[in-house]
Parts: sequence; C-alpha cells; structure tokens
Amino acid sequence: MPEKNANTSLSDRLTAIAAIPVVLFFRLFEAPFRFVQKIGGLKAMPYIFLLPNLAFFGVFVVVPLFINFSFSFTGGTNIFLSERVYTGTEQYEFLFDCGNYLDPQSCREDRFWKAIFNTMTFVVLQVSSLVALSLVTALILNRKIRARGFFRAVFFFPVLLSPVVVALIWKWILLRDGILNAFLVSIGLERILFFISPEWAMFWAIFVSIWSQMGFYMLILLAGLQAIPPDLYEAAEMDGTSPERVFWRITLPLLWPNLLVVVVLALIKGVQVFDEVFVLTGGGPGTATQFIVQYIYTTGFASSVQNFGLASAASVVLGLVLFVLTLAQLAAVRRKNDV
Repeated sequence: MPEKNANTSLSDRLTAIAAIPVVLFFRLFEAPFRFVQKIGGLKAMPYIFLLPNLAFFGVFVVVPLFINFSFSFTGGTNIFLSERVYTGTEQYEFLFDCGNYLDPQSCREDRFWKAIFNTMTFVVLQVSSLVALSLVTALILNRKIRARGFFRAVFFFPVLLSPVVVALIWKWILLRDGILNAFLVSIGLERILFFISPEWAMFWAIFVSIWSQMGFYMLILLAGLQAIPPDLYEAAEMDGTSPERVFWRITLPLLWPNLLVVVVLALIKGVQVFDEVFVLTGGGPGTATQFIVQYIYTTGFASSVQNFGLASAASVVLGLVLFVLTLAQLAAVRRKNDV
C-alpha cells in the first residue's frame, strides 16, 4: 500500500508539472479578456469573440464591395482607383441605353442584355424543373422502399463534387467523340454536335446544373416530409382519402415552408450560375449560354480591353437582384420558423 501511494503521488506530481505551461498559457490568454470584461462587463464579451470574424468579413467582403461600387463610377483602363477617371453614372447609362428592353439587339450593350435574357431563360427552366424533380424524388425516397438509404446517397453524391469536376465529366460525355455519341453510333444513329446547337447547349447546361444540385434540395424537402406527423396520414387513410387529396390537403401545405426556401435558394443559385456552364460550353455557341456572371468576368478580365468600370456596374446590378432574393429568402425562413 505505501508503495502504491508513492507511485500515485509521483504520477500526480508529474501531471502537475506538465500542466504548468498549459496553465500559464491560458492565464496569459485570459488576461485581455478579463480586462475587457472588467471595463465593459459581460455584455461586451460576445463582441470580442465576434471581432475576428467581423474583421475578416470587413476586409474581404465590405471593402471589396465598396471598391467595386466606386469602380462603377469610373472609366479608363487603370486598375488603381486613384488613377481612374470619374465618369458619374455613364457606365449605368451605357448598360441601360435601349430602344426596346425586350430586344437585346436594340441596346448599346447588347451583350449585357443578351446575358440577362439567357440568365432569365436558364433560371425559369432550371428552377422550375429542379424544384419539381427534387419534390418528386423526395416523395419517392420518403416511402418505405428497398435500399432507400442507398438511393438517397446516390442522389446526394453529385452535390459533393466540385462544379468544375461535374462540368468536365459531362463535357467528356457530350463531346463529338464522347461516350454518348459513341453509344449513338453503336446503335446506328448519327453523332450529335451538342455544343454547336444553341438549343442543345442550353438544354445540357440546364440538365447538368439540375443533376449536380438536385440532391441538396431533395434533402431539404425530405427533412420537411419527415417532420410531418404520421398521425395525419393515418387519419386520412382511415377516412378513405385518396392519395391525390392527401398530397394537396396535407403534404403540400405542411411542406410549403421548406418548398419556399428551396425555391428562393434555387433562384439565388440560378442567377449566379457561372462555373459549370463556363467549363461545359464556354458561353457558346456564340453567346447562347453566356450568363450575367460570365459577362461580368469577360468584360472585366477576359476581353482584350478590360473595362473594369462597366463590369463593376453590371455586378452592382446583379448584386441588387441578389439582395432582393436574399430578403425573400430571409422572409421565407422567418415564415417557416413561425409555422
């Protein structure tokens, strides 16, 4: 027993000695926080912990936004703001100088309006198809079917891939000598040049975008479906209610908050589309799949004459649209929490 107590005492001493640097470090680390707490009280502590994130947000988000907004009122090719020429609202006037806003060819900057019309077409077709397919998939995978977990993982897997990887995979499939054309030739059909036809290029841009994002929105809707009390379905079944009526009267109303969030998130993502389509089609053929973000990138960085002012003005317009959609998202989330 004495020997055992001696070993225990020696172990405790060694532990205490090893802990001395750690204790000293934490005491030094706590010193500034104790000082702040002594001056401002407990109410000031949350702001202290938020300060590093706020500083990071300010340096990499707020400051670039301010610089971009300032660039939109300048002209010239100089990159430093102090060396650029102040032009007032000239860049915005150039963008919105149109004879007929429904006809991009009547606008001075027809590429901008062509990009807007392409983006609007993409958003309407992609978001409507994406939401519908996500809802149908969530309804199916919410049932008690065989290998349900496996199929959920399969549909969610594309979400884990980088957009560039997704675009490269489908580009290899859709090339003239790609997998899909090889299959068509093997069954006696002719090759289809998917990236030459504007209709095919837009179709595949929408398809690939849906394929890569559907799993994420399906998961949101699936979570909403699983939150619906099973008692409601049991009561409807006992009353002999048809499946269609159950969907319209029970499932859809209770799933509506989740569905609204999905729609708004899909709209924001659709308006910002760039990387997948840029790698897949490059905006072609011509400008058939050039969207607003690619127009900003091309105007500011990829053209022979880099027009930073015009690109900044276009990005401000895009930012206002995203701001409105973000407000809609916040309202949808607030409504969901109130339900």
